[in-house]
Formats: sequence, structure tokens, C-alpha cells
Amino acid sequence: MYLDPEVTIGVCVRNSGAYIRYAIDGILNQDFPHELMEIIFVDDGSEDETLAIIENRVSRMDISAKIVHQEWKGLGPARNVVVNNARGKYIVWVDGDTILSKDYVTRQVDYMERNGDVGICYGSFKNPFKANLVLALELVPVLVSSTEECDWREMKKLPGTAGSTYRTRAIREVDGFDDKITGTGEDIDAAYRIQRAGWLIRQTQGVIYETHGFMSTWRDLWVKYFWHGFTSLHLHKSGKRQFSLPRMTPIAGFIAGLLFSKTAYRAVNRKFVFLLPFQFAFKMTAWCLGFIRRQINDA
Repeated sequence: MYLDPEVTIGVCVRNSGAYIRYAIDGILNQDFPHELMEIIFVDDGSEDETLAIIENRVSRMDISAKIVHQEWKGLGPARNVVVNNARGKYIVWVDGDTILSKDYVTRQVDYMERNGDVGICYGSFKNPFKANLVLALELVPVLVSSTEECDWREMKKLPGTAGSTYRTRAIREVDGFDDKITGTGEDIDAAYRIQRAGWLIRQTQGVIYETHGFMSTWRDLWVKYFWHGFTSLHLHKSGKRQFSLPRMTPIAGFIAGLLFSKTAYRAVNRKFVFLLPFQFAFKMTAWCLGFIRRQINDA
């Protein structure tokens, strides 16, 4: 038996006005004692109504909350604001388009308390909304992983931050997130360093509802993966991230999608998954062009 520890909810957002209210509602609906929770919002230079929505919700919530509004600095620096100010023994990361199930914090804390060698634990994804084809295809990988028996097993893939629970001591032990990573990949880099420091990374059966920002068009998908490629150059040059450039090409994407579609069909039993080879190739084309554009810009 243990005493419930304090938990920090870290919400780092930018221009999330269309869906941040759902993420906040997911936090407020938690059955974990609210007096043992704090929320640290970091609004990283939003140009929409994100900050106004957060301020309005904070004024009416029963959880201690702090709002940090800053000019855009990027995800690495934004997450370090949370790491440096967290009172909690654990940090539960909530992205602007992520919704926690009601017992999520309770499940994650219970697991971490009983497994002192775990630095990060991560939940299982589901989709709470009826998705169009673009969003449905994007959600297939996380939905497939959620159909597998994953309780107590070690993650084969390093997790992102959405829904991840970090042991505060573990992330501070590796000096937090990399401030030089202003785009995507700060989460994979942090998980890699935490794992290298000897901490385990585990997946639990706590449920996270993933919306991918209600992605609805092929343009949305293109912009997302172009940006991922554009911001991956720093990680590639640093050698911290273990990804192979040949595997990020459109041809490799098509082959990966072709192989994965068979597994996906067995898991979700929907014929649209056979479009995954084309969707994977589309995403990798955007990624490659973003990666090349960054190299040209830095030349």
C-alpha cells in the first residue's frame, strides 16, 4: 500500500484552439485526487485563441494550475519549463489533441509506484471520434497496437510524449529535454537518453484517446510530415535518434505500408487499410522533401 504521490500534468501547446478544450476536460475528469494534481500549461507562442481558452478554463477548475505564456521557443524548451517547475513525483504529458480516459492518471501512478525501475510508462491509444479516411488511416497504427496484449511488456518502440508518464527524477537525471530541438523529436530523444541511463520503458493498459488534431485533409497530413522531416535534421546530425534514412524514403514507405496492411486488416477488419501503402508513401514523400529543404536552408 502506498500514499498517493503528487502528479504534475504537463501541457505544452501552440495554436491548439480547435481542440485544447477536449484535452483540458480529459484532465478535469480524472478520478485521481485533484488536490494531489497540478497542471502546468506552456503556451509556446500561440497566435489563435489557445491561451484565452486555457485562461478561461483555469479560472473555473479545482486543480492547481500555472500558465506560462512565452514567445515561440520550440518543444524542447517548452517541455523543460514543465520539468524545471514540476512539484510532482511524476509528470503526465498531455498534448493539445490528446484526451485521457477517466482513470488514466490513477492507472499510471499505480503502475509506477509498483515498478520503481520504470522511468517512462505509456498507455494504449484509441480514437474517440468518427474519423474520415485521412484521420482513420493515420490512426490505424496506434489502434492496431491497442488490440495487442501489452500490459507489463516493454515498449519495442520509443514512445512520444502524448500520454506518457515520466518519473520526474528520471528526466531530471538526464538533464531534461534538449533545448536545441525546437521542432519534433524532443520526446524520442528524451526517451532514448532515459533508457540509456538504465531506466525501463513500459506500456500499460491505460487508455488515451488520440485525435491527431482532428486531421481531416491530405494537406493536413502533408504539412505535418513535411514539418517532421524539416525538424529531424538536427537529430540526424546529433546521432541521438536511431533512424535509417533509406527507411524514410517513399519506396520504403510503400513497402512498409504493404506489409503492415495485412496485420492491420487482421486487427481492425476494415478494407480501407489496404490504402496504407499509398498513405505511407505519401507521408514519406512529405518527410523527405522537408528533410531536404532543411538541408538546403542550412547550407
